[in-house]
Amino acid sequence: MVAGNGIVRAGCWAHLRRKIIDAEKASPEIAREAIALVRALYAVAREAKEASVEERLRLRQERSAPVLAELCEKLLIWKEQLLPKHPMAEAVGYALAQWKERNVFCGDGGVAIDNNISEREMKRVVLNRRNSLFVGNARGGRTAAILASLASTCRRHEIDPRIYFTQLLIHLPLVAERDLAPWLPDRWKLDQKARLANQQAGTEAAS
Repeated sequence: MVAGNGIVRAGCWAHLRRKIIDAEKASPEIAREAIALVRALYAVAREAKEASVEERLRLRQERSAPVLAELCEKLLIWKEQLLPKHPMAEAVGYALAQWKERNVFCGDGGVAIDNNISEREMKRVVLNRRNSLFVGNARGGRTAAILASLASTCRRHEIDPRIYFTQLLIHLPLVAERDLAPWLPDRWKLDQKARLANQQAGTEAAS
């Protein structure tokens, strides 16, 4: 789906972790080592969650990259030790088959370590599938998808979708196409914060 669209495929570490856990009973020692290294990657991810993209990338390159190198080395060793049909061999093969994709997050601070957020949002689409039968036509479906995407972005940035959409619908008819960027949820949130800060500063100065 990403080929030819200028999109870089990024691998999901949550899926790899599940594969290893599923094979844990067959090879507990390997599972223990592998999960410990994956947990180290997630520890960096949690620490860098609120950091800027630049700072997150720096942390990943300093602390996640060595873990990735160690894990890759171990995966290659385990691949040689395990029989092809062994449950853990399948997990190891799964990891190595997409190793380049799983390293993408370490070269781009804007890429998440997994796609759990996307999967949670997709569940909303599935739950709404019956209602979506009544969008009317392709144009209605496209509109519904855009609105769902905006609502999802609002939730991700901890914005009340009702407030955002109210403001958007009031002002959008007066906004030129070239000026739409500030109305993206993340930009809108920053503008709202700045506006409230200015209002508070004005109130304090007046008093």
